Amino acid sequence: MSDRYCVFGHPIGHSRSPQIHAAFAEQTGQALTYEAIEAPLDDFAGAWHRFIASGGRGANVTVPFKEEACRLSDVLSPRARRAGAVNTLVLGNNGETCGDTTDGIGLVRDLQYQAAPLEKARILVLGAGGAVRGILEPLLGARPATLMIANRTAEKARRLAREFFDLGETTGGGFDEVVGTFDLVINGTSASLGGEIPPLPDDLFADDALAYDMMYGDEPTAFLAWSGEHGARTADGLGMLVEQAAESFFLWRNVRPDTAAVRKRLRPER
Repeated sequence: MSDRYCVFGHPIGHSRSPQIHAAFAEQTGQALTYEAIEAPLDDFAGAWHRFIASGGRGANVTVPFKEEACRLSDVLSPRARRAGAVNTLVLGNNGETCGDTTDGIGLVRDLQYQAAPLEKARILVLGAGGAVRGILEPLLGARPATLMIANRTAEKARRLAREFFDLGETTGGGFDEVVGTFDLVINGTSASLGGEIPPLPDDLFADDALAYDMMYGDEPTAFLAWSGEHGARTADGLGMLVEQAAESFFLWRNVRPDTAAVRKRLRPER
């Protein structure tokens, strides 16, 4: 009998995680199933407990449940505890829910693949929710010159910046406080799901800057389309999805899949 895994989100119909994990399972000879489940906005914990009651062994968690998944976990990895957000749940042998975050390592691996500027770079991160919390520690570990967090609610960005300031030069504020140019701009808001972009200045990008959207789709997101029109190189979050999925797969199965082969399968033209 195959072990069961899933991804929880709301919405979740766009997710390519089932396709990715099916490819990993085929590649590594692992017997498992993986599905997408749209959890109720007011009952994420119930969705997780129903899933494990039906034989589930682990799950990925996407927007808007990453911070709730952190609170749900009985045991947290050090990186998840620092982030205050969880994107990977593992059912322990003793029945405990173990929470981890693989978003940050997945993002940094994909940024390296995209030849993104990191060390000594000026980085702007848009958003201050669970998706952003999970990427700040590894981003700051790459030793940028500065990292600014900009959010619609300015104080939330400032609090998050203070929380991570010990890891590097980190500031926070509202979108109207974004000034100067940046080498890397990461959209961690959910605006792309609605075809919107945060209000940003037109002169945002330095020469050869990369605009990166943690969301992904068959067509460029609104943020990436705008960024391309303003002179930036662009990349969406599909590569990050593959890389963080590989790390989750390793946590569940103790086998590390080949991400290059799956990247090529998802986008053979690239």
